[in-house]
Amino acid sequence: MTNIRLEVCVESVEAALIAQNNGASRIELCASLAVEGGITPSHGLIALTLERVVSIPVMVMIRPRSGDFCYSEEEFEIMKRDVIVCKQLKAAGVVFGILTIDGRVDMERMRILLDLSKGMLVTFHRAFDVTSDPFASLEDIISLGGIQRILTSGQDKGVLDGLENLELLVERAGNRISIMPGGGVAIRNLERILRVLRVKDIHMSLMKTIESPMIYRNPYVNMGSYGRSEYSRVTVDAAGVKKVVEMLRNSKKVE
Repeated sequence: MTNIRLEVCVESVEAALIAQNNGASRIELCASLAVEGGITPSHGLIALTLERVVSIPVMVMIRPRSGDFCYSEEEFEIMKRDVIVCKQLKAAGVVFGILTIDGRVDMERMRILLDLSKGMLVTFHRAFDVTSDPFASLEDIISLGGIQRILTSGQDKGVLDGLENLELLVERAGNRISIMPGGGVAIRNLERILRVLRVKDIHMSLMKTIESPMIYRNPYVNMGSYGRSEYSRVTVDAAGVKKVVEMLRNSKKVE
């Protein structure tokens, strides 16, 4: 019997260190979390994070752009090269998902990425939430082999809304693969989610906003983050990570 593992998604070395130092079990490293929902981080960010975060696994997002998960040949080539870089840098794992135009798991391309990922852990990300049939997709992903987790909100806007689907997916998956709830999971709803789902992993952002140290500020210039201040950024809330780790320690253990 083991405690439920907390995976924290981050977009900076600073945030990754906060997650590690406050008890997270694993990190998902992305870029542009708040704006684009997480895309592939730069090679420099991957390398420095791996140098500094040494006590827990770092899973690197492989997603060349925001939007759908049906990729062009050029985008797929970028994904392949990014997986190779992650392997060269000795990342613990990678996070990706590719779909066909009809919303099925792209088995051919997934096999290619999995072959490149041999020796690393793999998570199938929330592309799963826009598949046309979640239960057929679950079986497809399991049949590929080499994938340890599926990150999903239960095909709804958040985990709370997708609880019914998630419960069925957890039951159907059994011990064949970990169904990792993610999307809208927060401290305020975590206990409710865990009362329903017996899972091995939980995925959270636990973000907080911090102000820029800049004194001079030009209020007329925006660099693209419309609706957000250019003089603030997000990181991980250390107290939030500690709180969740304690909650998970006190929750029911899973086999």
